[in-house]
Amino acid sequence: MFFDKFFSFLGKDLAMDLGTANTLLYTPSEGIVLNEPSVVAIETRTGNLVAVGKEAKEFLGRTPERIRAIRPMKDGVIADFEVTKEMIAYFIRKVVTGFRLAKPRINICVPSGITQVEKRAVLESAHQAGARHVRLVEEPMAAAIGAGLPIEEPVGNMVVDIGGGTTEVAVISLSAIAYSESVRVAGDELNEAIQRYVQEEFKLLIGENMAEQIKLRLGSACPLPEPLTMEVAGKNMVAGTPATVEITDSHIREAIKDPVATIVQAVRTALEKTPPELVTDIASRGLLLAGGGSLLRGLDQLVAQETELHVMLDDDPLTTVVRGTGKTLEHARHYRQVFIN
Repeated sequence: MFFDKFFSFLGKDLAMDLGTANTLLYTPSEGIVLNEPSVVAIETRTGNLVAVGKEAKEFLGRTPERIRAIRPMKDGVIADFEVTKEMIAYFIRKVVTGFRLAKPRINICVPSGITQVEKRAVLESAHQAGARHVRLVEEPMAAAIGAGLPIEEPVGNMVVDIGGGTTEVAVISLSAIAYSESVRVAGDELNEAIQRYVQEEFKLLIGENMAEQIKLRLGSACPLPEPLTMEVAGKNMVAGTPATVEITDSHIREAIKDPVATIVQAVRTALEKTPPELVTDIASRGLLLAGGGSLLRGLDQLVAQETELHVMLDDDPLTTVVRGTGKTLEHARHYRQVFIN
């Protein structure tokens, strides 16, 4: 007990949102201290790290044969154990400086549909990366806590957390998840849909980073009051030469309509399977949208239209989950019921 308090005083405890697209770290003393892409570039012959995070993301699609840029997280869970371990260790070292003997306690959020094998992989990678104690919190629960919803009360709180790899829909009551729906369609699937559409419609090959830029600049779930356009550069599929085309927001709405429909259907399915008393609570209270994917223009309007519910968008959807995980770190005794390990 003394050592736990001593290490906490040194500010070594961390909350982590280990996401498919981005990893965020939070400390009780400083708040959010790291927000980096979940990307690692390694030397193929030696396995040595070349770059991690923002720098490594710039390597995607641009590496020579001797370097490989990897996204070790897929669909919200670990796809490459060794690389994930190295990435977590790098981020911990970047944040926890000075007194290296003080291994941090880490609370990590995970998808609600995580399997026992996937859960074990997260625990082992965090321990091997240098954590002395690891607790897991489900992402929708962390989002609800981060947004300040009254999770302890006997009322239904609905959270829709749209990340990079998964969309988590959950109904929370009495500090537990009463029903959850997890679909492995989220921000990454939107990027891939844009790549496919540009390839099919314009015969233009574009990379992952360009697809993400297009999504951020033009992406919308509903028609916009003012049309948007963007010059997109890529490689002509026929000639193999550089080419540029002009793309509009209506093109991108068409490109992403299927994954967006899947996300909306996950919300409808969750409502259909939730007990009537809790649905009544949700009808009067509304549902919360969180996660980076919820920033897609007009998505809140579309969900409200399809569900006939009031939809709230968190003030800072990108950090809702890590802020909630941070609260479980700061008030571990109060939130002891939300840990799943």
